[in-house]
Formats: sequence, structure tokens, C-alpha cells
Amino acid sequence: MARDFYKILGLSKGASDEDIKKAYRKLALKYHPDKNKESGAEEKFKEVAEAYEILSDPKKKEIYDKYGEDGLKMGAGPGSQGGANGAYSYTWSGDPNETFRMFFGNSNPFGSFFGEDEDDGGIGSFGGFPGMFRFTSSSFGGPGGPGSNMQMGGTKKKTQDPPIYHDLLVSLEDIAKGTTKKMRISRKVISPDGRTSHLEDKVLTIDIKPGWKAGTKITFPREGDQTPNTIPADIVFVIKDKPHPEFKRDGSDLIYTVKINLRDALLGAVIQVPTLDGRKKQIQLNEVINPNTEKRIAGEGLPFPKQNSKKGDLIVKFDIKFPDGLNAVQREALSQILPR
Repeated sequence: MARDFYKILGLSKGASDEDIKKAYRKLALKYHPDKNKESGAEEKFKEVAEAYEILSDPKKKEIYDKYGEDGLKMGAGPGSQGGANGAYSYTWSGDPNETFRMFFGNSNPFGSFFGEDEDDGGIGSFGGFPGMFRFTSSSFGGPGGPGSNMQMGGTKKKTQDPPIYHDLLVSLEDIAKGTTKKMRISRKVISPDGRTSHLEDKVLTIDIKPGWKAGTKITFPREGDQTPNTIPADIVFVIKDKPHPEFKRDGSDLIYTVKINLRDALLGAVIQVPTLDGRKKQIQLNEVINPNTEKRIAGEGLPFPKQNSKKGDLIVKFDIKFPDGLNAVQREALSQILPR
């Protein structure tokens, strides 16, 4: 379900840039996992960071206001390649700590912001590690967390940010033949001065092989946001089946459900079954069809991932339409014909 990023920050649509900054500052300090140990605080901290990254960027905010979260992620708006082709114009860094650091301009925010009470959050003093900090494995999901470059005693050790996952919807037709997808991502890149960063677009090419199953992962190592002290995250695309109007997928088999009336189910009929490539297969029904009956058409499914010369089957299931009612004559006739 698409999220309301204004609501996440406690704002209404049309909020000013200053309102957005104030809301983020308040909520980021309130829900920071190294300050707030309540259940759900870490997830709320991440959600607030993503909302701020979108609403504080004029281009992302304009697209989001017009098309919502789905439109933003699928590249809607002027200059996009079209959501139907899956071209991404926005990719969140997935690192709320980096957002926090960039906003407050301090790699050690605890001394600057958690050392005094907030009039809008009641944060109180931080306590713990004066003059230094360390993220634990509970912060942002990883040993030491994605920003865990400052260790006790000042020892520096680079860690990699956690992978960033994106669903990649692929049609059954493309799975049957294989295809190439070009995905555009936006990421932060370190500037020549080695300290600041800027946004840069990059196109990633994905060669989808025939028969790939849902859940297949394609990894682009270290293509995430760059920061001075961490290793960029891997970008991972996960294959998902795009809903099809006629077929469902079961491994390498395809499932097609045909609607027939009760008369045809009892007395037999000839039905036409479509195939994925647009042909028609004719099936003669001679026996009584019940809701559990299945027919298989061999070799009309999807290619096997490791043996593309072979295909799964097209499985035909039946949706039997019963009459809405019977008159007295019909009831009498059926009572004489049908067995008890």
C-alpha cells in the first residue's frame, strides 16, 4: 500500500520547506534507535528519514504530490521512461543514519543534540559515550550498523551498508522468451573534495533469462549511495511475476481457469483454451466435470530455468456456473434423472 509521507511527518500536503525540516528534526531525535529503545522506534526512524528525503527534494516532492509513492518509484512525470518499462527515477539510500548525519551536519550528533532537552520531544540527555559513538547491531540492521565506522577508542573500520532491495515486475511473456530491462537508479556519489556528495543517475542493465522463477535475485555490487566512511550497499532486484489477465504461474507450469455452465459440465462440450503466445488449443470434454477436475496440455507452460528446450504444462481448471434457481418442472425432471 502506498504511504502518505506527509502523514508520517505529521504534516498536511502543501507544508513548507521549513515545516518539513522542523518535523524531521523533531521526529529524528525522538525515534533515534540509540536514544529510543521502545519497540518500533527503529522502523519509525527509517520511515521518517525516507519521508524527509522525498519531501525535501523539490523534484521528488513534485512527482510524489502528483503521482504518489508508486509513481515516484516507477519513474512517473516529465522525462521518465515510463513506469510500464520499470525505469526507476528514485532509489532511497536505505540508510537513515546518513540522512541524519547530512541533516545535522555532524558525524557525532549525540553531543550536539542529545545533550539538551528538546522543547518538542523531551529527549533528555544522551549519556553513554562522551566524545564518541558506536552503532550497535540493533541499529539499521547489521553488525555495527551501516555507519559503524567510529568504534570505542577511535578505531576506524569500514563496514558495508545493508543491501537495498527492489521488486522487478516481469510479465509471463517476458519470462517465456527472456528479455533485457534497463533500470535507472539515483544515488549519492562522493564529490572530488572527498567530503561532500551529489546525486547521480545510473542505468543498470538486467538480462532476464527464459524461465527465471519469481524470487530470483540480481545483484549489482556496491551501487548504492557513497559516503566517506562506509562501503556502498549492493543493489538487489528481485524478480516478481507481473499479474496476468488469463494465466497464473506455478513453477514452470501455467494455470488457466475456464468457466463452463452446469449443462456442459455434466453432458460434455468442446472448449477453446488460449496459450501464452496467442494460439488456441481445443479440448473435448467427454466425462463429467467437477470443481476438482484438471486437464493438462503438455509443453505449453514456461521454459525450465536450467533447460530452456523443455517447458512445463498448461493446466486447465474449471469454474462451473450453477443456475441461480430451478422451477418446479425442472426440479421434477432432475429428481427423476439424477441419482441420490
